[in-house]
Amino acid sequence: MLRVLELPIPEAGPGEIRIRVHAAAVNPIDTMVRRGIAFVSDAEPPYVPGMDAAGVVERIGEGADTDPKVGDHVMAVAVVSGTHGAYAEHLVVPAESLVRVPAGMSDVEAATLPMNGLTARMALDLLELPPGATVAVTGAAGAVGGYVVQLAKADGFRVIADAAPKDERLVKDLGADVVLPRGDGFPEPVRARVPGGVDGLVDTAGLVASAIRAVRDSGRVVSSRAGTEGTGDRGIVTRSTFVPRYAREHDKLDRIRQLADEGRIVPRVAKTLPAEQAAEAHRLLEAGGLRGRVVLTF
Repeated sequence: MLRVLELPIPEAGPGEIRIRVHAAAVNPIDTMVRRGIAFVSDAEPPYVPGMDAAGVVERIGEGADTDPKVGDHVMAVAVVSGTHGAYAEHLVVPAESLVRVPAGMSDVEAATLPMNGLTARMALDLLELPPGATVAVTGAAGAVGGYVVQLAKADGFRVIADAAPKDERLVKDLGADVVLPRGDGFPEPVRARVPGGVDGLVDTAGLVASAIRAVRDSGRVVSSRAGTEGTGDRGIVTRSTFVPRYAREHDKLDRIRQLADEGRIVPRVAKTLPAEQAAEAHRLLEAGGLRGRVVLTF
């Protein structure tokens, strides 16, 4: 279903910027777009997936408020619609949806940051917890989970994260204060260290049903999967992330860039493939076990 097509080069309209894409990260949402269960629009096919891109500014539309100039390296988040997606040599986005590539970082590395970083940022914002709170993170070795750990530490939280034995060192290096075995039994050792339960939980592994036991009464849970909104047993409030709402949150994206400049967020590249091998990239992602993102290069 994924194949190379020739499409017209998009024009940058008022307030927009066109990027010559060098790299695009492959994310789980992309596989859902491919299967027609996410971002399905009324537009006629073909559809172009991809929400994470990095490359060089090519054109700046009239009135676009932007610091980067033509020729500067930038990273951007794209909201997929019809033929508008990051798996393309040319991508047009609102000026608010891009920032400079972090200092010393390649376009391939930077392509893993925008959408994944903003998803992590949104998850922590939805927790609405003060600095010093204790937060549990499931799926901490994954791309989004790893960014949650790093951003949570930057926010001043105490972080308790899960990991398989082979990933314990990785998750510890990301900044987790405590690393515990992953799986349905995660809440018990969490409660052993925090008897009343953690203040909040960010679940990036689809383990809400079991992991919620680690959360205190009236605590908060944020899931990266849709359909988990509401207030449940023990007064625990559950929310889910939907990153298109943050696609034009320029200040939040620029803060991610600043933290990467400072080395407090590290890129997560698992493998690079030429864009023509996008189908193989999807197969690798769906097979599981990656510690980072596959990045398509143009």
